[in-house]
Amino acid sequence: MLQFDARRKLAEFEWQGRLELQPGVTALYGQSGAGKTSLVNMIAGLLTPDEGEIAIGGTCVFASRKGVNLPPEQRPVGVVFQDGRLFPHLTVRGNLQYGRRRGKGSAPALEELVELLELESLLDRRPMSLSGGEQQRVAIGRALRTAPDVLLLDEPLAGLDGERRGEVLGFLERLKQDRDRVIVYVTHRMEEVVRLADRLVLIDRGVVQSAGGLQDLLGRPELQALTGQRTAGALLSCRIEQADDGDGLSRLSCAGHSLFLARLGLPPGADVVLQVRAGDVSLSLERPRRSSVLNVMRGTVERVVQEDSALADVVVNVGQTLWARVTRRSVRELALAPGVEVYATIKAASLYSAN
Repeated sequence: MLQFDARRKLAEFEWQGRLELQPGVTALYGQSGAGKTSLVNMIAGLLTPDEGEIAIGGTCVFASRKGVNLPPEQRPVGVVFQDGRLFPHLTVRGNLQYGRRRGKGSAPALEELVELLELESLLDRRPMSLSGGEQQRVAIGRALRTAPDVLLLDEPLAGLDGERRGEVLGFLERLKQDRDRVIVYVTHRMEEVVRLADRLVLIDRGVVQSAGGLQDLLGRPELQALTGQRTAGALLSCRIEQADDGDGLSRLSCAGHSLFLARLGLPPGADVVLQVRAGDVSLSLERPRRSSVLNVMRGTVERVVQEDSALADVVVNVGQTLWARVTRRSVRELALAPGVEVYATIKAASLYSAN
């Protein structure tokens, strides 16, 4: 567990926040300059708070009143920065071997990390000869070699192009299986949050605006100014019932509903999280007939959030939380209000897996 309750005066604002993070992947999300990296640096011991306390796994690493401030090398923390920061005079093997155990857990064997991150062919090369994606994979491996109780990933994909980004993102997904340590993932890209995180912390100008489960926060329209309009919507937890229905579609079970989308290539029984953008959801008072839209979910309106523009956000309970962005005229003409039964329709072509 990571417990953070501290304050630090920065150039443009004061960082003040309180967090308690459990093992698993927690994303720190906010726009550039929100204070995400400052938080990471305080946890790692690279930036000293003006006052407060920081504890990792029950061990105090900083306490202003007690005069405790462990240096970075004595904290059970592993850090991966945007630029990797590998030692240029060491080979890949040397960089990996440099890591030493700091946390309470056992460090993964060098061979295990080499296999996990596919570094076998790189072991005798030096950092300058590696691509950006290869350097980040080595940096991740070096951090894991310390067996940290807390692994801090500070926008590790920020400097990579699309191909390299996808390459490293695939390896980071494997870390989701690690339930023994706190993993803090810093980003300003919501697509990375959806793909990697279990929980979400929204930060704006040094203040924790909201924190909680990923599905809960992304399903709250009032937070869209922080989560981003383009990706605004909900996440649905589903299970594959049929891998291919013969038309190139996978059939999924979701809270008692059947959903179809382009074949995922996963076997029946696999769990899938679908990202459903609010703008892709339509609402009607009757079940549509003879329509090209395959996905229809019956639900009940929970609340309507009116915007200053011509739009409104309607939160619908379909067994899970779904969110539709419609016009204010539609809200008026359909008399949408809490308790009204509706049918939410979603085109199969607009659904995609967030896994």
